[in-house]
Amino acid sequence: MRAELAQHWPAGVALLLVVLPLTWHWTRHLVTVVHEGGHAFVALLVGRRLSGIRLHSDTSGLTVSRGRPRGPGMVAMLLAGYLAPSAAGVAAAAVLAAGRPVTLLWAMVVVLVLMLVQIRNWYGALVLLVIGGGAGAAAWYLPDAVVADVAAVLTWTLLLAAPRPVLELARGPRRERRGSDADQLARLTPLPAWAWIGFFAVATLTALGFGVRLLVPEAF
Repeated sequence: MRAELAQHWPAGVALLLVVLPLTWHWTRHLVTVVHEGGHAFVALLVGRRLSGIRLHSDTSGLTVSRGRPRGPGMVAMLLAGYLAPSAAGVAAAAVLAAGRPVTLLWAMVVVLVLMLVQIRNWYGALVLLVIGGGAGAAAWYLPDAVVADVAAVLTWTLLLAAPRPVLELARGPRRERRGSDADQLARLTPLPAWAWIGFFAVATLTALGFGVRLLVPEAF
């Protein structure tokens, strides 16, 4: 079993990308891309009109849509942001478990191209081009074994990184989280912001557990 578990070194690489301050700044760009992509996807799914997406150098982002300012559709769109990296990580783990890492990277490229159409600032476009270009180049040029490793690092990064922004939101000063998804949900629902933050934490950690079961089935 130790030999089998040793093959999962991409998890260790992903963990370093998430916990080290220097690498986290850049890793968080990926998390923000997926976060805003989740908002955008659900906004379209519930019938809202997407106005655009902006990604900033401080790793923050903004997705603007038009529609009813209240109601289930708005709640669903706000919920999607913090849940999107976990959902993407579990989906990626399922694709890897099926033995299709190349498919995973090309699917990522397609999603980023679709997002690029909605980007409204140059920095955001640059972020998508770098991530998408890197994924496409890896899928096209690298040997299959290396592609599998790249896809595994990406998948583990999404799963392990998803809870960290929730923790940062919970630990941050209240004045700094005004306007956050949790605060907006608190204004639209009977639940306070701390309850929504707790929900995000439980959901992201649960998704991490599902992802681990898919990627390391021999450990269970």
